[in-house]
Amino acid sequence: MSAVVLPVQGRVGAEAPPVPWGVTVVAPATEPPVASAPAPGPAGSFAALLRLADRGAPVLAFVGVILAWELACRLVPIPPFVLPAPSAIARGFAEIGLVSWIGHAWATLRVALLGYLLSIVVSVPLAMMLANSRLLTRTLLPMLIVVQSTPIVAIAPIIVVTLGADDLPRVMITFLITFFPIVVSTVTGLHATPPELVELSRSLRATRSRQMLHVRLPFAMPYVFSALKIATTLAVIGAVVGEFVAAERGLGFLILFSTQFFKIHQAFAALIVLVAISLLLFRVVAIAQRRLVPWSLPAE
Repeated sequence: MSAVVLPVQGRVGAEAPPVPWGVTVVAPATEPPVASAPAPGPAGSFAALLRLADRGAPVLAFVGVILAWELACRLVPIPPFVLPAPSAIARGFAEIGLVSWIGHAWATLRVALLGYLLSIVVSVPLAMMLANSRLLTRTLLPMLIVVQSTPIVAIAPIIVVTLGADDLPRVMITFLITFFPIVVSTVTGLHATPPELVELSRSLRATRSRQMLHVRLPFAMPYVFSALKIATTLAVIGAVVGEFVAAERGLGFLILFSTQFFKIHQAFAALIVLVAISLLLFRVVAIAQRRLVPWSLPAE
């Protein structure tokens, strides 16, 4: 006796075809019904709303501050040369041509980047030498502290007189502001290496240079990049301080020029561009850390 699976076809109510004698009819298998996803209830909608509010909270807070600022300037008789309204600051952007904005922004960015890169080139090897030698640390660290403790605004005119009025004194001012945090953070990270790793490298007969490059320096990367992020904002500050003393272009020069003629709305516009440059540099360093040394980031 054989079994035959007969498909179910035809219109509803039609009679089944006759089955030969000795053949067993097996009904076709049917697929189990698919359970539909439950509709989101009030709790799920509220949780989604909270996640959306958490993501948009910074933007909403910023927009709220701008609206409150604009409303306060319109309702309270505040002189525009004391606190301009955001709408006046927007007009300040339009009063200065795009070519002038690009020229001033590039002059500040060039000096900030040159001083920043110079501080990295000098600070990291210096920190490695300080971490390797206690004598060198006791000799040079007090001098570094004295240099850092000196107000940069006080010595900026001396640097300009000594080095001239071109980009060199502004780069040097930026370097003096940014190098100290990188040195201190890098030395701290190098000293924070677990002693077990250091002893393991010594048991494997690693030289001091290999121990520094392959054990201590990778472990210090979180400290190094934390200092590099802080130094981005300090580099912009150093470039602006140098432009306050002696410059013919740059956002610092534009702020000084605008305040002298009571164009405070243009000074605020230049200040916004400076903040944007600082945020951009900070973001670039954060992306570089994520791409180059992702293991140095904290676990989320």
